[in-house]
Amino acid sequence: MAGGESLYGSSSRFRASNALSHVYIQYPPLRFHIPGSRFFYDDGNKLMISLTADRVVSWKVLPYDPHVSAALSDPISEGPVLSIRYSLDLKLIAVQRSSHEIQIWNRETRVTFTHKCRPESESILGFFWSDCPSCNIVLVKTNGLDFYACNSSSRSLQFVETKKLNISWYLYTHESRLVLLASGLQCKSVTGYQLSSAGTIRLPKFDMVMAQSQSEANNKPILAAEDVHIITVYGRIYCLQLDRVAMLLHIYRFYRDAVVKRGFLPVYSSRIAVSVIDNVLLVHQLEAKVVILYDLFQDSLEPISAPLPLLLKGFFKSTAASGASESNKNCDNELATYGNQWLFLVPDLVCDVANGVLWKIRLDLEAISASSSEVPLTLEFLQRRKLEADKNKRLCMSIVHNTILERKPVSLVARALDVLLIAYSHAIKSGSYYKRITDQEASASTSNLSMPGADNSITTSRAEAKQESGSDSGNESSTRSRLPNVEPGDDLRTKSRNLGAVVDESSGQASSVEHHQSISSSAAVSPSDLHTFVFASVEEEMVRDGSYLISILVEFLYRANLEKLKVYPDTYALMIRLLARDEHFSLLGLFIANKIIEPSKEVALQLLESGSSNLHTRKLGMRMMRELSFHDDYILLLVKDGCYLEALRYAKKNKVTTIQPSMFLEAAFASKDPQHLATVLRFFSDFVPGFNNTADHHTYHRILGEMNC
Repeated sequence: MAGGESLYGSSSRFRASNALSHVYIQYPPLRFHIPGSRFFYDDGNKLMISLTADRVVSWKVLPYDPHVSAALSDPISEGPVLSIRYSLDLKLIAVQRSSHEIQIWNRETRVTFTHKCRPESESILGFFWSDCPSCNIVLVKTNGLDFYACNSSSRSLQFVETKKLNISWYLYTHESRLVLLASGLQCKSVTGYQLSSAGTIRLPKFDMVMAQSQSEANNKPILAAEDVHIITVYGRIYCLQLDRVAMLLHIYRFYRDAVVKRGFLPVYSSRIAVSVIDNVLLVHQLEAKVVILYDLFQDSLEPISAPLPLLLKGFFKSTAASGASESNKNCDNELATYGNQWLFLVPDLVCDVANGVLWKIRLDLEAISASSSEVPLTLEFLQRRKLEADKNKRLCMSIVHNTILERKPVSLVARALDVLLIAYSHAIKSGSYYKRITDQEASASTSNLSMPGADNSITTSRAEAKQESGSDSGNESSTRSRLPNVEPGDDLRTKSRNLGAVVDESSGQASSVEHHQSISSSAAVSPSDLHTFVFASVEEEMVRDGSYLISILVEFLYRANLEKLKVYPDTYALMIRLLARDEHFSLLGLFIANKIIEPSKEVALQLLESGSSNLHTRKLGMRMMRELSFHDDYILLLVKDGCYLEALRYAKKNKVTTIQPSMFLEAAFASKDPQHLATVLRFFSDFVPGFNNTADHHTYHRILGEMNC
């Protein structure tokens, strides 16, 4: 089978978990049932429409809110209705009355007009509204596409152009702005047009693959519209085609100049449906009543989870009533998954037509993660998800935290950290780390195509896509090839020299990164997040195992410097504590000398604290404080060490004027040496104007006289 490595490897490597499902629907659903009504879905405006004999009632389904009230309600004349859609500006309503007639209402003026085609030579298969600059409504007929312009002041459709071709059926999604037109005896010859704000693009004609049953050699299968699906993942448009004979789901990717078959997925049901949630493809096996998940990133065609049923969450059945009332029966019917009248809507909704309810399909990322034994691949998968970013971020940090607590090999933890740091670096460079994204924006972002701009046009050619893919994979492999691994038994001195070389090489180019904001919509994990929620908490639980955590921190620093990321100062302080606790003072000195541990006030203070049992380490802290020009702190430390005369000389040399004379006078008095006290008094009398007139001068001058008596 075509495709790259699976997120969890082959299906034989699935790890058992307690999860009942990886996909679920949340109770309660959105209810739009009106007795005696019919249901339609307007994907251009994301409206669920309930149509009665004389009225159109609509519910907005994006953003999804099960408690939302009806947004629109309009009167409509009686008559047959084959389909109904609002214009994209919601000013007009178009209703297909028959295969030859479309009626349009102006919602403000109540003006109505009718458009008819020639019944003897053509019939209308359907229509849709467009945001194309040259036209805004397209009629799909058996003999081609007709493009028309229509606005709120129009009393008729203004003809723009036509595309002549024989059409058996069509498929259109507003998310992709793409219409597929099927023709031929088997309906497998397909022509595509994309109509967006950038204009109209005609895609190359192509034939879909269809196997033929050997037992029915003379009966060629005919491709039905319900066996074809248009999806958008990672900004790329795909077409999925079910081959009922071969029991395969063929995948085609659309480029500007080509339609390329990307492979196929096995299916286990003659009836399937597809959904896309946060760029994850869900293939519902309707007869088996299970769903299989795929991540088409880099065109991988391996499943990311075992087939599991769709789960209903949030419903607690009442046990108060002992008998099965009519309401209980209706409730049971409503809660049954994969009902016969379930209609799956692009990209992540499902309509239960029989009960008049709408469900939103959701991913359970925790359950998916629990099913995996491949930590780096799991983190890569999670970092590509945009919905529920904060929850996703916490899940990533929890996975790394538990991996360390389980004492997995350092090389495995290093690869996991590598994934998170590369994702964070990319999020910072792209600007997505600081951008707030709502559910609606995140859903819309999945429909952006592989092109610059936001007009949803297919402008990427096949050659350009290959070049971009090759460049990306090359950069990734180049980055990963630079990452050595360290086990607890390895020589940390050797590793520190290698790390020091990397730091020196990139120190001039390293950029400072601000601490993450609470409005971050990205699941990217910053170095400060890793310290606060992973390293610091792990330190508390691994008190007696410092060497293992030191090895992990060395790997973390190495990879952070490769990505030119600023490390949280407390992370360096943590490393100093661990090294001092295990009495690796010489190694600590090497890390300081090679600037593997970046100088900062926090680092200097930690060196001073850890140097209580090692004079050389304390001197490193004092020197760092001096080199960073923290004059007041340095002077205070000298005074505490009893070196107040040295502190006075330092203050004079560096012109420090903020020191308090009382601090030095008290220290000199405590030494009980009148010569020291006299020296301090003389210093302040000479260099601090007005000192002779202060209370401190009078007090300690008197004390000095008493000491000399």
